[in-house]
Amino acid sequence: MGIWSGVRVDHRSCGRYGAKPSGSAARALRATVAALACLGYGAQAAEVAAPATTGSLLQSAREHKPVYAPAANAASLPDPALRSLLAEALQNNPDIRASRKEQEAAAQRVSPAGALDDPMLEMGVQNLPTNSFSFSREDMTAKMLGLSQRLPFPGKRGLRREVAERDAESIGYAYQETLNRVARELRVAYYDLALVVESTRLVEQNRTLLQQLLKIAEQRYTVGRGDQVDVLRAQTQLAKMTEELIKLGRERPMFEAEINRVLGRPATAVVPAPSLTQSPERSLAYAPLYDKALETRPQLLALQNLVTKNERAVELAVKDRYPDFDVRFSYGQRDNMPDGTRRSDMVNFTVAMNLPVWRQTKIEPRIAEAQAMRDQAMAIYEAQRNETAMKLRQQIVSVEQNARAVQLYRTEILPQSRLTVEAAISAYQVNRVEFAPLLDNQMAILNFELGRVAAIASYNKALAEIDLLIGASPL
Repeated sequence: MGIWSGVRVDHRSCGRYGAKPSGSAARALRATVAALACLGYGAQAAEVAAPATTGSLLQSAREHKPVYAPAANAASLPDPALRSLLAEALQNNPDIRASRKEQEAAAQRVSPAGALDDPMLEMGVQNLPTNSFSFSREDMTAKMLGLSQRLPFPGKRGLRREVAERDAESIGYAYQETLNRVARELRVAYYDLALVVESTRLVEQNRTLLQQLLKIAEQRYTVGRGDQVDVLRAQTQLAKMTEELIKLGRERPMFEAEINRVLGRPATAVVPAPSLTQSPERSLAYAPLYDKALETRPQLLALQNLVTKNERAVELAVKDRYPDFDVRFSYGQRDNMPDGTRRSDMVNFTVAMNLPVWRQTKIEPRIAEAQAMRDQAMAIYEAQRNETAMKLRQQIVSVEQNARAVQLYRTEILPQSRLTVEAAISAYQVNRVEFAPLLDNQMAILNFELGRVAAIASYNKALAEIDLLIGASPL
């Protein structure tokens, strides 16, 4: 992605064109931007909270109360074009459609899971003599019609239904996580593209200014008041800016293709040029945001349901130690005797059960398997909870530092650097300063402007990551 893909821009922005501001004011600018780079992008996330034991994992998670309502969603985003793209993505994204169908399929598995097995209908002949095949010679000969039904041991049906319900709930939360993830992907790609567009505009604008400086240098050289090296230096900087425009032109189709992928469009579809607008500032206290993530992030809720599902699966496996029952009823119709004497019909009623005697080779391994799956789900939940805490801290730091960087660029660095360039131009025109400091200071302005827009993009992308982590709905 090059130097425009994120926070890496600021690490290299000061020396991108090989220019180093000169003079006392320029030295102050260099010191300021160096401090800004360290402030905005060099900090690391703080230590996450110590994880709870797996035994108290779900209980501790359920004790957290929601104390923060996220403000950022599609309706609160400042860019109407981005809101429109979000609505399109949530409607047309293939991953969302697939996840929605998976949710519908899981919901249909709940009712069959708790249903009884189909009853069995039996029809046949009982005690038919083979020497005559007569239905009237033997008293025990009858035409049989029977019905049987398997009845699971009490509690099994409820557990099977609850396992299916928990599975359906987990898949439903996974669907919500997919919605949030697609919204995050679109917002990140949108701001990446906006950064490329804005950077291109800034480079082209400064390239025009540099061309004017080149004309001044050429005119002074023509009349013998300037050096040829000044002309060559300006031409070199113009060539570097042209190279940068080529890089930006190469990156723009990549981000446009990513946006089209998220929207479910063809890769070559036209994407309108986005605008780079800073999202509104929000409350970013770590503790309430972390509590909110535990309460509302669909991924964590899905894993909690998975743990509960596997707990019920363990109970169901234990109940396999107890037998199921087959209730059978049959009706036998008998013909009259050869002399016409009437025979009464007969009914049969029996109850059969399976004998779960193979516990060591069949039942106990299933119980152990269910317990292992439960422990695995708890470990996955704990790992994901810790990862959420870590990423949340990182993104909060990124938002705060990028916001401070934008403010510093806007109120101090850029105004000071523009004043420096204006003073250098005036001094150059009366031969009080050389061309090199003027050129270096102009290049510094470009680097500072690029640093500012990169900080805005990083700020917006960090907010998108936070919304995903806390489960803020994009709708």
